[in-house]
Amino acid sequence: QVQLVQSGGGLVQAGGSLRLSCLASGRAFSRLAMGWFRQAPGKDREFLATISSRGGTTFVVPSAEGRFTISRDNARNTVSLQMNSLKPEDTALYYCAASKGDVTTTIISNYADWGQGTQVTVSS
Repeated sequence: QVQLVQSGGGLVQAGGSLRLSCLASGRAFSRLAMGWFRQAPGKDREFLATISSRGGTTFVVPSAEGRFTISRDNARNTVSLQMNSLKPEDTALYYCAASKGDVTTTIISNYADWGQGTQVTVSS
């Protein structure tokens, strides 16, 4: 099991930036792919981005590509999501998650452990 503690988030105006971080402990972090998801009120949790265990492969959904960047630092057991050019529709509760394996995956059921969630609110 991996314990994930998130930080960052908050309130920002449209066009602004935020950085979310996730500190992992427990299972060997460097062997696991990681992902970021978000859930807006009344909607299902949706996949945003994933990064392979060594960080060599990343994928970001088209709606966020060019604005969001996923990265990791295995020496510090952290994964981050840099979010630029934020829009009001990006408002949601954001979650980091640890995969069951080392390759990138967009499938929510492939993620075994979850952070506590961090609120991101983008005002217009």
